[in-house]
Amino acid sequence: MKKILPILLTALLLVACKAPKSPSSTPQSFVTIDGTSLVAPDGTPFLIKGTNLGNWLNPEGYMFGFHRPNSAGMINDLICQLVGPDEAAAFWKAFKDNYITEDDIAFIAGCGANTIRLPFHYKLFTDEDYMGLTAAQDGFARIDQVVEWCRKYGLFLILDMHDAPGGQTGDNIDDSRGYPFLFDSEPAQELFCAIWKDIAAHYANEPVILGYELMNEPIAPYFDNVPELNAKLEPLYKRAVAAIREADPNHIILLGGAQWNSNFEPFSDWSFDDRIMYTCHRYGGDPTPEAIRSFIDFRDRTGLPMYMGELGHNTDEWQRRFCETMAANGIGWTFWPYKKIDSSCMVGYTAPENWDRIQAFAEAPRGTFAEIRDARPDIETARKALADLLEAVKFANCTPQTSYIESICLR
Repeated sequence: MKKILPILLTALLLVACKAPKSPSSTPQSFVTIDGTSLVAPDGTPFLIKGTNLGNWLNPEGYMFGFHRPNSAGMINDLICQLVGPDEAAAFWKAFKDNYITEDDIAFIAGCGANTIRLPFHYKLFTDEDYMGLTAAQDGFARIDQVVEWCRKYGLFLILDMHDAPGGQTGDNIDDSRGYPFLFDSEPAQELFCAIWKDIAAHYANEPVILGYELMNEPIAPYFDNVPELNAKLEPLYKRAVAAIREADPNHIILLGGAQWNSNFEPFSDWSFDDRIMYTCHRYGGDPTPEAIRSFIDFRDRTGLPMYMGELGHNTDEWQRRFCETMAANGIGWTFWPYKKIDSSCMVGYTAPENWDRIQAFAEAPRGTFAEIRDARPDIETARKALADLLEAVKFANCTPQTSYIESICLR
């Protein structure tokens, strides 16, 4: 009965979230900007409504049920300690193959979304060690596949560099070394701009791409020199925009505020490009216009669109009311995240057998080899748990979260 119930729930949600019968809404030209609004290819006003494919190309610990190993690099170290680097590499390839598939994109479209935000790690476009590859990374191949699925199901795609060279945030979300070294490193800035130029050249004529989000949540508030770091944000944005425009004159470029995409005071020049907009984030707070007053005021001052790239992890009632507030003020949204362990997402997956032993190892001290040996479960148990996780994350084995989906107001 335990296995039958999720299948029945999935069947019911698939009826409610039925994918479009044909890609009639496939974009034929680019989304454009008209004052504080976006305009769809058919000339009608366009309000972003969708979700984030978090944890797929930028793993985060809590979406696996981990706390201490909470960045992509830490999670990779954990898996290498469990089963060795070769099996860890095989795990990551299978994870990328299974976590997001066409079934997931069809489901998102069928639930009424019009946009997906795709977080990615810069290393997917280098020869650095990342998610099982040390050369010939598969960033373009993975995103190209999502582009084709989005085209098929009539969705737009925002490309979000969630992890920038050197680290733009200084916390787990950018897989950094605990400081936003990007802003103090010329080589990191050169690589940042070069990767964006390569991405822009690849997608310059691709209308499924709504835009490029240069970096996620720059400059955490923890550092003594936050004002000095904030002063470097807009100049780096301008530099990256200039690099993109050498290859791509077509796409919108999205600029996030400092301190969790919430502080827009560092910006003073919004006339340097005619296809830029801004993006904010908000978790918690009162779901009224006053909660986003600073975002609304900045939007109105610049005369450019504002979009809520991340929000969520709250009650259904809070999420519903926040959507009403944003819609009333012309601010689109993509909720975070689409998929994770358990709930608070569009589809949740259930931890497999013995995953609690993997979690216990994750939370145990592992600072010395003796600690690793003492805490590690036997390798066969670890192998089986990891293999079972790869099955659990497949769309067919996930459970759609009915009330959550209703609360994020995609229709």
